[in-house]
Amino acid sequence: MTSLWRSLRPSTGSRSISTIDDYAQLLQESLGFGGWSELGITQTQPGQAAEKAPGDLPGYATLFATNPIVWACMVARQSVFSSSRFTWQRLNHGRPSEMFGNTELSILETPWIGGTTQDLLARVVQDADLAGNSYWTRDGPEVVRMRPDWVQIVLERRNVHGGQLGWRRYGYLYQEPGCDPVFLWPEEVAHFAPVPDPLATYRGMSWLTPVLRETQNDNLMSAHKRKFMENAATPNLVVKLDREVTPDAFAAFKAKMDSGHRGIENAYKTLYLGGGADVSVVGKDFQQLDFAKVQGAGETRIASAAGVPPVILGFSEGLAAATYSNYGQARRRFADGTIHPLWGNAAGSFAPLLASPGPATRLWYDVRDVPFLREDRKDAAEIQGIQSRTIRALVDAGYTPESVQRAVQAEDWSLLEHTGLFSVQLQAPGTAGPSTAPTPPEEGT
Repeated sequence: MTSLWRSLRPSTGSRSISTIDDYAQLLQESLGFGGWSELGITQTQPGQAAEKAPGDLPGYATLFATNPIVWACMVARQSVFSSSRFTWQRLNHGRPSEMFGNTELSILETPWIGGTTQDLLARVVQDADLAGNSYWTRDGPEVVRMRPDWVQIVLERRNVHGGQLGWRRYGYLYQEPGCDPVFLWPEEVAHFAPVPDPLATYRGMSWLTPVLRETQNDNLMSAHKRKFMENAATPNLVVKLDREVTPDAFAAFKAKMDSGHRGIENAYKTLYLGGGADVSVVGKDFQQLDFAKVQGAGETRIASAAGVPPVILGFSEGLAAATYSNYGQARRRFADGTIHPLWGNAAGSFAPLLASPGPATRLWYDVRDVPFLREDRKDAAEIQGIQSRTIRALVDAGYTPESVQRAVQAEDWSLLEHTGLFSVQLQAPGTAGPSTAPTPPEEGT
């Protein structure tokens, strides 16, 4: 299949397949590919031609809207992740150097009418959290979101030494329900998948997948609290009546007791019984269940999967050990271990949609104005202060300013080059200094 598509693809990379009839004909003529119905088979099966789009996005979106723990984790990730901006960065001898901007970045600064970089990044990380993937393409001066569960990654066999060795990404198929599919080349799509799916080659996986049971348990705990309150906020009661009580009398007694003692508005009312009724308590209350500890442990596991320290979110287990000191450590862990890798991945993912301003440059992110990282900016300023004093000392010792700068940046003293001059005067060895003796008068004066 993909060999036929490639034969129609011009060397310039422009689109040569423009109608649904083109796709249908190629699919019918291709060997080992019977039609659109085969696009969804998993990668582990033979004859597979596409990585199926995840179908659990609606369920995960419902979980985000109904579970406060998942909501808190995702909003924390989104709030920090969306606060950066894109920039270009020069690479000086392979090392990151100065950052600069140009008009090409305007499409990411205003991705659609009324949109901002923050709006774009918020949707990017939300799609990645829920579906494991975020897909975007360019349409003139705007970038367009492609719903992750409507996108399939088209693959082709990778033939090496006469045999198949894995799969190569050939393109993307986007199809909305009831509409014709749209084919996009890899360079036309920004694909952000921060957590790789172990059963796929290019598809990502949501961090919610391994903690689904924990989220279900948390929902059950919330339901337990609700039912506890609805039933007078007390453990279960067993009411025994004499065997002589008729079914009608029993039903009337039950209805009267429920009306007077069920529900939070009837909690802690005195219970009066008669006619030989006997009450005993079964079950456990919240204290006996150690409810807060059990629920807090589940919250911590969900936060751990999201890469957000519980103290950042204000969860019970995190607050129990929270101090100003370890809050700062948790903030740095969240920034360095979770958000910075996401920023770098997003910058690399969107790079194909923009024209590079030149060689030795890359699309990167600028976090100098991110409020969450102000403490890190203070640390960076202190490091620069130490480096500046080191540079001054080395230059005063006679090393060339250029080599000193390279050596300090690379942390490699072997890059230092000496001028041959020493001390503050920077005079060559053996050079006599200016004489301080008075000049003798000329003859005849």
